[in-house]
Amino acid sequence: MAEIRMNQSANRDTVCIDTYRVLDSCRDKDCFEDVRVYLTDEGQNILDRTCAVRVKKASVQWSHIDITPMPFNRGFYQLNIRIYCKIICEACVAPGNVREICGIAVVEKKVVLFGSEGNVNVFKSTEECTGFCEIPGKNPCAASTNLPIAVLETVDPLVLSSKVVEPHHRCSCPCSVDEIPDCICKSLSAPVVDCEGSNRLLVTLGFFSVVRLERPAQYLVSAVEYCVPEKECPQAHEDDPCSMFKKMRFPISEFCPPSAGDSTIGCSCEDHTKRSTCG
Repeated sequence: MAEIRMNQSANRDTVCIDTYRVLDSCRDKDCFEDVRVYLTDEGQNILDRTCAVRVKKASVQWSHIDITPMPFNRGFYQLNIRIYCKIICEACVAPGNVREICGIAVVEKKVVLFGSEGNVNVFKSTEECTGFCEIPGKNPCAASTNLPIAVLETVDPLVLSSKVVEPHHRCSCPCSVDEIPDCICKSLSAPVVDCEGSNRLLVTLGFFSVVRLERPAQYLVSAVEYCVPEKECPQAHEDDPCSMFKKMRFPISEFCPPSAGDSTIGCSCEDHTKRSTCG
């Protein structure tokens, strides 16, 4: 091992890498109340015949981020983030008769972050761009923009509450049915509808998210050549599968549920001075 490390140090070199630099970021814990769930025609008919609805699952399907430079604040940008979620519910239409209905819920949030300024046009070759007898504008070999790159990281939302209300009840929805993209509607068995005079399903969703702005950047880093590993890949013996099974480590953690005081659960990053890592 000492010889390998010595060889790595001898082959150490300074290389230039092209990556993305995080200019600004933030984390949020958002609660969106009374968000309307747009249902399919069949789901809406079921909802009109029941008031007992339970949400089984909510999952993020897609997100759209719009970046706009802030006036009189050079380098700052406003991010309009719209998140589309698929909601799966159970409706009780009669004693012992439970029907599953699906719909789409849309939430929207705004964030202001620093993204600096850029005055260069970046052109990159692609497989569609051969460079021979190209028609300008047909197969562009670039992503030419001065705007930073916005990144949203979020987990599936928590459904905090749900209820069925009458048609005149006010609800929160940043868009209409016609504004929901087709790729989102295809996740359901049928198109979503907006029936006037029908009951509405409202949910309260809790989101944990991280938003950041990035720009391309080049850095000089110290690197070493890749070392071929000395360990050989183990192969399973088909004639004796039990021998391979006996070599496996017993999964003790699967039989020991974590306690409330386990440091690996609910790790807080509030105090960065006390903890160097956070799971």
